[in-house]
Amino acid sequence: MHEIELKARAKINLTLDVISKRPDGYHNVEMVMQTINLYDHITIRKMRAPGIKLKTDLKWLPEDERNLAYKAAKLMVETYNIDQGILIELKKRIPVAAGLAGGSSDAAAVFVGLNILFNLNLSKNKLMNLGVKLGADIPYCILTGTALAQGIGEKLTKLPPMPFCYVVIAKPPISVSTAHVYRSLNVEEISFHPNTQEVIEGLQKGDLRHIARNLGNVLESVTIKEHPIIDNIKNTLVEYGALGALMSGSGPSVFGLFENHKDAQAAAKELRLHSKAKDIFVTTIFNRERV
Repeated sequence: MHEIELKARAKINLTLDVISKRPDGYHNVEMVMQTINLYDHITIRKMRAPGIKLKTDLKWLPEDERNLAYKAAKLMVETYNIDQGILIELKKRIPVAAGLAGGSSDAAAVFVGLNILFNLNLSKNKLMNLGVKLGADIPYCILTGTALAQGIGEKLTKLPPMPFCYVVIAKPPISVSTAHVYRSLNVEEISFHPNTQEVIEGLQKGDLRHIARNLGNVLESVTIKEHPIIDNIKNTLVEYGALGALMSGSGPSVFGLFENHKDAQAAAKELRLHSKAKDIFVTTIFNRERV
């Protein structure tokens, strides 16, 4: 095999709770994560000349060690003494810096792809342990599906698959720094914590409405205060039939869960016409295993 193609899928947070701040500056979190069918397309090819080459279809996106996909390839090459050259071609569809783990998912796809391409026969757990060295979301993006994430996000427990639904994603034209959001969050003053256990019960029962009623993200208290457009998008999604709507990660992307495609399309149309959001997608949840 000289080439492999992969889909690097985005994630949303059904819940995001911050439990405590750690001495190392990170935060202990508890999150229910879900993969969705919005994805970047990655092709990895073997090259005769040694080294790592990354090409992207976004001119402003770094193509060196500032890119997580490049870092993932470098870590695999150094750890497993891969002496053949690697060309990675990345076609972006997941919005950048959007709270959807686009960069982490690209890195996860590189880990998985190189494992297959070079017949390394590494278990998923080994890849996940390698991935956490580059970012807390990468192990989840290797696992995919529905999972409870704890610790800094690296301790993962598989959950029953989420019932099928349509997902509308809208990213307003603002940039949000994850580090800034966490720095601005005072853990002692959090007045609302999502009921993660209720969401897990909804998953166990296969009850989409129960899940949607219990969506929650403590980081909204920081990001919405600075960017009220996030709340406006949430309200529009619910007005147009979303069972629930929430900011994903540290933002600024917002998602809404819909039972039927017609309502999802109507909500997306309304956002395209009357919101400032530029990146708007209608997709579905994704529960199958990554290759």
